[in-house]
Amino acid sequence: MTVTVSATLAVNEALAEKRRQGVCVLPLGFGEAGLPVHPVMRDQLSAGNGANAYGPVAGSSALREAAAGYWERRGLPTDPGMVIAGPGSKPLLYSLLLEIGGDTAIAAPSWVSYAAQSRLVGQQPLLVPTATGQGGVPQPDLLHAAVTAAREQGRTVNAVIVTLPDNPTGTVADADTVRRLSEVARELDLLVISDEIYRDLVHPAGPGEDPVEIHSPAEYAPERTIISTGLSKNLALGGWRIGVLRLPDSEIGHRLRGGLLGVASEIWSSPAAPVQEAAAHAFTEPVELLDHIDRSRRLHGIVARAVTEAFVRAGATVATPRAAFYLYPDFEPARERLAALHGVTTGPELTGLLLDRFGMGVLPAVEFGEGAEALRMRVATSLLYGESEERRYAALAATDPLALPWVRAHLDRLDEVLGALLDPAPGTVIARSQATARAAV
Repeated sequence: MTVTVSATLAVNEALAEKRRQGVCVLPLGFGEAGLPVHPVMRDQLSAGNGANAYGPVAGSSALREAAAGYWERRGLPTDPGMVIAGPGSKPLLYSLLLEIGGDTAIAAPSWVSYAAQSRLVGQQPLLVPTATGQGGVPQPDLLHAAVTAAREQGRTVNAVIVTLPDNPTGTVADADTVRRLSEVARELDLLVISDEIYRDLVHPAGPGEDPVEIHSPAEYAPERTIISTGLSKNLALGGWRIGVLRLPDSEIGHRLRGGLLGVASEIWSSPAAPVQEAAAHAFTEPVELLDHIDRSRRLHGIVARAVTEAFVRAGATVATPRAAFYLYPDFEPARERLAALHGVTTGPELTGLLLDRFGMGVLPAVEFGEGAEALRMRVATSLLYGESEERRYAALAATDPLALPWVRAHLDRLDEVLGALLDPAPGTVIARSQATARAAV
């Protein structure tokens, strides 16, 4: 089959080309954490630079023990022997899909790579809608119906993927939704793959509110739940490529472990040794890294709420983001106006217009498993913190990051772009938008 570049990577490249052309861009498409590497992690990576031997396929014992402790502190006792490390959560997910076989149920919307990887291994993904505010977890009743119907048609469906918290919506499914999904998984004998890479980035929905609690399917169906996480989001180490899986300590988990190690041994042999040493330190959660994550969480929440408010002012509907740096605005209320002003009737047409005319990069809902007619889009806010390390550190430290000139300039420009989209005044708004964007550089 033909595989195109991941939509998140493609929009990043499109914005880079816009920059080369001299266009002032509004980078809201790429889901990178957008923060500097903590000095402790730089030192740890440097200290491990002499580790040049192949290591165990499952990962070093130090890393697996540290990851087990990480989950233990979250109420999920873990045997280090049931932890597998890999060069990022993406290849770990791919190896899981290879080993499990059959088709996989996936939330709609959900992260772009789930369905793409499913197709790469020869599966036909089964897309199941989520409820508003319950992103990342297929509606349990609909999951039951979809899997049952697929099996009646002769398909083999062996697993369901959930994301807690969610990308693309930035929402967190509540305990009842996760519990009911786990019950359906047990009734239908489905493995649950729970991607929890954003777990440490839950933030308040507003000032004075408490963050929502994360409930993993491993709490309700421990014998069949596999958890995936890594350091690319909470510590902004995407380029280091390290991830870990927590397998269930059950007959299912032990069977999976043997198969996964066989797949891993033929694809990556073992994760990069210096990165494993640094990751082992990170998963012990020393106080300085916990403080760094806490400040990251706060920054993500403040900026995500400000961007949400801009879309609401423009007439979009948005489920309040509660984690990470994503939101998922819907321009359905403006459908008639968009068609009248721009001839826009689909999500790709809308996001294409925003990119071509305003240099604003976002991703249409169709990339996340929804229909092309949906006027929803995934917005990632984490590249608004500044282009230099100095500015990003300043954003982390700021009492009010929205008052920083470069962050404020991005937010002002977003208001102007959305205003120009739905209530254009000839020439003035677009010109002012470009001037504001230049001030942000």
